[in-house]
Amino acid sequence: MHITLIGYGEVGRILAEDLAAQGHTLSACDRLAGSAGAAAMREHAQRLGVQLGEDHATAVRGAELVISAVTASQTVAVAKASAEGLVAGAFFLDFNSASPLAKQQAARAVDAQSGRYVEGAVMTSVPPYRIRVPLLLGGPHARALEPVLAGLGFAARVADERLGVASATKMCRSVMIKGLEAMVIESFTAARHYGVEDAVIASLNETFPGLDWERQAAYFFQRVIEHGRRRSEEVREVAQTVREAGLEPWSASGTAERQAWMADLADAQVFGARSAAGFARSSDWRTEADRILAHVGNPAATDGGAPASLGNRSKAQP
Repeated sequence: MHITLIGYGEVGRILAEDLAAQGHTLSACDRLAGSAGAAAMREHAQRLGVQLGEDHATAVRGAELVISAVTASQTVAVAKASAEGLVAGAFFLDFNSASPLAKQQAARAVDAQSGRYVEGAVMTSVPPYRIRVPLLLGGPHARALEPVLAGLGFAARVADERLGVASATKMCRSVMIKGLEAMVIESFTAARHYGVEDAVIASLNETFPGLDWERQAAYFFQRVIEHGRRRSEEVREVAQTVREAGLEPWSASGTAERQAWMADLADAQVFGARSAAGFARSSDWRTEADRILAHVGNPAATDGGAPASLGNRSKAQP
């Protein structure tokens, strides 16, 4: 097949590797491809034989399948820009974590150009599963795309032929998953400040014996450090999904702010300089918590376990 990947970040590159190994013709488009900091992106594409460009309409021309995996805020804009170059009958698979309303708007743009829009809701982190990541499909063309994706190695199933159902499932789940990430970072960093992290973790282990909280905390810290910007945009879409249901998204809105705040720290290299391997610096969440506390002016309490001063709080922290 001729397949175009819109967005050549972590997800786009993983899909490119797995699809290139099958011998498919690949093109891609990423708005950062021409920037000075995108050398690794361009090298990756060249190594796999992926034709990489910045023009959406040109990149999708001739493709039988287009997969959009960009930041949530770009969902509708990318669908509109790509639709202009679609051949009639081409599938447009929208991987993006956007609200049901945004998916419906993107679908209208694609369908207006005789493309076949299918929403895709990625139900867990892509890297461990790669192309086999659990994927819910939605929309009137979902049933036709399902066997095509199965042939490519995707683990996709149709959730509903109504647009928005798959996305709503993903978004409502993210209230919990992304919220838990933000809560763990906030809880454990504050606990580190007061010198009570071991007691907090012991209590959590007793209440939720099925979770390894040490390991989970390390994973949450590193994923948010590495992908906080993308996650914050996703959770803003989550908040919009909640808002569209008639509820004020207090939890989701707070989660988005915490994720964005962590992304700001990563950009400021609070967790160390960026590297080709990503932002992740330490497998010990305490190291990252200490870096956060040092940044906001509240060093962790490590002197005999005594709580640190309550009067040294930074106004920079939300």
